[in-house]
Amino acid sequence: MRHKKKTIKLGRTAEHRKALLANQVCSLIEHQRIKTTLAKAKAVRPLAERMVTLGKSGSIHARRTALATLRQKNAVKKLFNDIAPRSAERNGGYTRIVKLGQRTSDSAPMAFIEWVDMLEVVEAKPAEEKKTKRKKAEPKPERAEPEGAGLMEEEPAAEEKKPDEEKEKPAEAPTPAEEPEPKKRRWFGRKSSE
Repeated sequence: MRHKKKTIKLGRTAEHRKALLANQVCSLIEHQRIKTTLAKAKAVRPLAERMVTLGKSGSIHARRTALATLRQKNAVKKLFNDIAPRSAERNGGYTRIVKLGQRTSDSAPMAFIEWVDMLEVVEAKPAEEKKTKRKKAEPKPERAEPEGAGLMEEEPAAEEKKPDEEKEKPAEAPTPAEEPEPKKRRWFGRKSSE
């Protein structure tokens, strides 16, 4: 019987498990929400809540203890400056685990682990990203036009030595170039009818 043995081992050595959990907590601090397996989410939760408790303390000793565990200065700074002050009124329960169902490849149960106080921030960001992607997609046709214009500029540059009459003819030439002839395609074993 495993009485009073709460360590979730995750099939890893102690060093590997500590590094995994520290990286998961750093990702949680950076992204506010991470998607992982349910077993890892349950293992990450106690460590994440312990780090927030250290952040609420705010002392130099607490900061050094958090840095010794997480090993990333940026994550510790964000934890102490941003996440811990938002959770100042709470006495625990800083994280939430949301079950997502099974992963298609190996049917492992998946879950989100997120900060309870960060729900509004997480929902606002994806809507903004989608808008920016749509704006970036629109300029693509504009970029195609300067490329075509660049081709027109190259042709007169090559023919600068020729008389002025011949320079006017290449301006008419690009119109047939815009309508390429349809390619003759051959299928396996068949000859084209054209």
